[in-house]
Amino acid sequence: MSAGVPTEFIPPGPQSFDTPPIIDGVDWFTKPVLIAALSVVVIIWFYWGASRKAAVVPSKLQFAGELGYNFVRNSMARDAIGSQEYMKYVPYLCGLFYFILLNNVAATIPLLQFPTFSHIGWAYVAAVMSWVIYNFVGIKKKGLWGYFKHQTMPAGVPIWLMPLMIPIEFISNILVRPISLSLRLFANMFAGHILLLVFVTGGEYMVLHSGSIAIGGVGIITWLMALAIGGLELFVQCIQAYIFVVLTAQYIGSAISDEH
Repeated sequence: MSAGVPTEFIPPGPQSFDTPPIIDGVDWFTKPVLIAALSVVVIIWFYWGASRKAAVVPSKLQFAGELGYNFVRNSMARDAIGSQEYMKYVPYLCGLFYFILLNNVAATIPLLQFPTFSHIGWAYVAAVMSWVIYNFVGIKKKGLWGYFKHQTMPAGVPIWLMPLMIPIEFISNILVRPISLSLRLFANMFAGHILLLVFVTGGEYMVLHSGSIAIGGVGIITWLMALAIGGLELFVQCIQAYIFVVLTAQYIGSAISDEH
């Protein structure tokens, strides 16, 4: 180590996402669990408050609740599912969207500053829930064989191509979808947060521990860049919640549609 550099910079990595228990002896109660619980409380409180005194002339809270609900209903459920049955799926899609959104945005909230879905297990659970729902409603409507045929035998494909198409369609429509849903969400949350950590901790090292005024100036610039990256990350957090729920709605629509 060169003279004048008192400490060594340790770059952030997967170890940065290891969250110790908040309460000693309660190993499961970590920051992601706390953030997830808080997000559920906030969602319940918000929509309970927005709907408990519903009026023709809405209050500000009721207006905000209706705006949030209508966004999911019209822009996701109705447009993606595209049938008269879409309303029955709106409660799930609405809860799923705001749960993912709040847990993503928690990465930019002071003191919390952690995206729950940067832990792959949370993304897997969300994806598996959607996978179970869209397969269940498809099987319920079409029957097991009818649904299997709907998902694996594209209309208009010659019979002699079916031995090739069936396994491809099965893997694509049945097996890959939950994996792609979870990995897309996880990868964006993980990569965005670790990039932000690189700029923040790197800037801190250059400013406080480099021993050089010039490098310290670069560290300040790095911090300013971190602010810009934080804004971009907030945008990505919102977009990923939207994409996850839109794809879930599309999968539901595909499962119950009459055409493949």
